[in-house]
Amino acid sequence: MAATDFKDYYAILGVSKTADADDIKRSFRKLARKYHPDVNPNDKKAEAKFKEVSEAYEVLSDHDKRKKYDQFGQYWQQASRAGGAGVGGPGGVGTAGFDFGAYGSFDDFINELLGRMGGGSRTQNYSYQQRPGAGGFNTTGFGSSGFGFDPRNATSTTQQAGSSHRGRSPFDQETTLKLGMSEAFRGSQKRFTIGSESVTVRIPAGVKPGSKIRLKGKGATNPQTQQRGDVYLTVEFLPHGFFAFEDGNLVCEVPITPDEAVLGAKVSVPTPDGNVSVSIPAGVKSGQSLRLRGKGWPNKKGTERGDQFVKVVITPPKTLSEEERALYEKIRDRRTSDPRSEIADINF
Repeated sequence: MAATDFKDYYAILGVSKTADADDIKRSFRKLARKYHPDVNPNDKKAEAKFKEVSEAYEVLSDHDKRKKYDQFGQYWQQASRAGGAGVGGPGGVGTAGFDFGAYGSFDDFINELLGRMGGGSRTQNYSYQQRPGAGGFNTTGFGSSGFGFDPRNATSTTQQAGSSHRGRSPFDQETTLKLGMSEAFRGSQKRFTIGSESVTVRIPAGVKPGSKIRLKGKGATNPQTQQRGDVYLTVEFLPHGFFAFEDGNLVCEVPITPDEAVLGAKVSVPTPDGNVSVSIPAGVKSGQSLRLRGKGWPNKKGTERGDQFVKVVITPPKTLSEEERALYEKIRDRRTSDPRSEIADINF
């Protein structure tokens, strides 16, 4: 590549040379949306700009490529193939050891640079709905693809290549898939409609928040190769009225009365398998957790269950009858213990 063909990738993406990976990613996504061929049909200038932006991102999003680009400029790729040998003499970067004849044109160079990205058709429309019989999951519409994967209850992102998921293409996409806890616990199936194509995805039982499900070859289109990247569905749980998922465990809160806390009691507690009777020990403290072994979240293979933790919350009654109030006053007047005795003499 001649020196006059040199492209300043930082300028193309509109970022400084000290920009971090997140800044580069944000700028790329903004420009990719602006110049994507789906947004600018039959616009050769926009298509060329999109290729230029993609080329810049491909290099600057990869740590090793960016390092070589910063060191060798327009000769970074040849330097990479040469292992950095034969590069220049004192005072600058020369052309010794570089095989410029390897490319018939600058387009050939771009094709090689972008040729590793994912594959498929140019335009996709995404939607998904619950498979009939799998439970009440409403149809949710996805926006047109490219870089606009935007269901009503999902956040669209384009996965950065060469960062936390090294090897992913900038044409891969990631979106949040929100599941009810029961769906995630027992497993379910989702049917995705991408254009005229219907794809059924099995959600394994016991999937956890943050788990990723890959739809291979269903992502955005690389206009250079007409191939598509992948779609990664990141699982997120919808709130449940009773259960929660914390640190890999199924947890819940159970209210008890003051007398149950003092005297102990047996209370009925919901679990995924139905209600069970749980013994509340006398003298339990508010916020203390009890363990129900084998009643929690299943492991990946579904062969074992974790534990369910029941957090006890002492809940005083909001209203009292006259008799109840009189009894509480009698307890207060005859109480022999002082729970605050240990903090009486604390000074700041």
